[in-house]
Amino acid sequence: MKICVVYDSEGGHTKALAEAIAAGAQEQTGAEVFLWSVDEADVYALPEMDAIIWGCPGHFGTISSGLKSWIDKLGYLWAEGKLINKVGAVFTTTATTHGGLEATLLNLITPMLHQGMLIVGLPGNIPANALYGSYYGVGVTFPIDGGEEISSEGKALGHALGERVANVARQLTDR
Repeated sequence: MKICVVYDSEGGHTKALAEAIAAGAQEQTGAEVFLWSVDEADVYALPEMDAIIWGCPGHFGTISSGLKSWIDKLGYLWAEGKLINKVGAVFTTTATTHGGLEATLLNLITPMLHQGMLIVGLPGNIPANALYGSYYGVGVTFPIDGGEEISSEGKALGHALGERVANVARQLTDR
C-alpha cells in the first residue's frame, strides 16, 4: 500500500513531525511511504496513493500559504473523483500552546472532505494522545523559547498517526 506524507515547513519543525509520521507508517507491513515537501510533491501521483497525510505550520489557526497553494492544485482530482475513499489524515505545528492547533487541523481536514476522503484521526486510547494530543490529527507545539527539537510526546503522536493511517489503509486495500 502506498502512503504519502506532504508537508510545508518553514523552520524545520513541521518537517520533523512529518518524518515521525512517515516512520510510524513505514514500520507497518506492506507500507511504501513517500515523504514530500510541497515543493516536490506531485499532485498527479496522488491517485496512486492509498493514503494521503498532509500538514503545515498553523498560521493564525489556518493553513500555511505554501500548503494551501499546493492543495489548490487538486481541483482536477476533485472534478474526476480521483481521491474518493482514499484515507486522509492531517498534522500541524505551532509556536504557542494555544496557537490554533485544532483550528488548523480542522481547516486541513476540510479539503479532504471535499475530495471524498476518509479521515483518520487519533483516538483517546493512544497514551500520548490522551493528555497531549487531539482527535483531529496531530498538533505539536514548538515553543519559541523551547529549542528546535521535537518533543518525545510529539514524536510519539506522529508515529502513532502514521501507524494508524497505514493500518486503516491496509484494512481497506485488503478487501
